[in-house]
Amino acid sequence: MNILYIKALHIIFVVTWFAGLFYIVRLFIYFVEANDEEANAKAILQKQYKLMSKRLWYGITWPSAILTAFFATWLFSTNFTYYISQPWMHIKLTFVVALYVYHFMCQRMFSQLMNEKLTLSSFKLRLWNEVATVILFAVVFLVTLKSSISWVWGVVGIILFGVLLMLAIRMYKKIREKKEGQKTVPNSEEKEIE
Repeated sequence: MNILYIKALHIIFVVTWFAGLFYIVRLFIYFVEANDEEANAKAILQKQYKLMSKRLWYGITWPSAILTAFFATWLFSTNFTYYISQPWMHIKLTFVVALYVYHFMCQRMFSQLMNEKLTLSSFKLRLWNEVATVILFAVVFLVTLKSSISWVWGVVGIILFGVLLMLAIRMYKKIREKKEGQKTVPNSEEKEIE
């Protein structure tokens, strides 16, 4: 088989794997936030989120993770000596290992969700969701730039990107809390009527 077909399939399954990882944590967040709903709505929403999570996890995310590894191994074996001698590849493989650790930790959260024992707050889950984003950026830049960028600047860039993501999440949390606070405070016209 032509190496470009193998590479294309590898990239396709990387994309679908990341899509699954990004969306599964969003479903975890929605499941946790459904706890704030009244009992009937909570039961309906959480039942639906569990069903969606199960279909996503076993229908897309797990198969994509397995097929990503399969095509990556196949691709790696086509020119093992070249790939193993490249310093950027060693760093990429470190990020890939980190991504599989992230995947298995999501599996643990998925199991907790299925047993209705997911205890993380929606804020912590939002932070957790960005770990995959940082890994994605790191891997794409490594594969694209390879050795044309200094490792120092690459590490600084990833750290700055992570810090910016965390600041954006905190800012979003404050805006959301402010909006929710405004909903619970009656306006002046309602006070006059009472």
